[in-house]
Amino acid sequence: MAFVRAQEVLSPRNRVGGILEVIHDPGEGHMCVARILWDDEPVIATRWNGDDDRPLGNPTSSGQPTWFVVDGYVAGQVEQAARAAAENSPTGLAAGYRQMAADKQRESETEEWIEGLIYDAGDDKR
Repeated sequence: MAFVRAQEVLSPRNRVGGILEVIHDPGEGHMCVARILWDDEPVIATRWNGDDDRPLGNPTSSGQPTWFVVDGYVAGQVEQAARAAAENSPTGLAAGYRQMAADKQRESETEEWIEGLIYDAGDDKR
């Protein structure tokens, strides 16, 4: 797998202030969508991840992978579609949470750990 991951794309450096959230990134050869800081403002941006033949993806500038900022009049629809795709993706965050929740041993250990953090506040001296 030879492509630049969305969270590593920080160009153009004079415009991109950071990645706020990768909303949907299905991997190599697919389009990803993220919320980024562009001129200190949060915006929706997209890019094609690339593949073995074009590892920098698209768009690029001066040999660096860059973002395509989506105009405000369609940004909401692009974000909504990306969130829906991420929700249904077998590699998305929601799928990861479902997989973790299905791990009964891990759930049991987590519950035990959480219970250890809880105490009866009524026992505190005032």
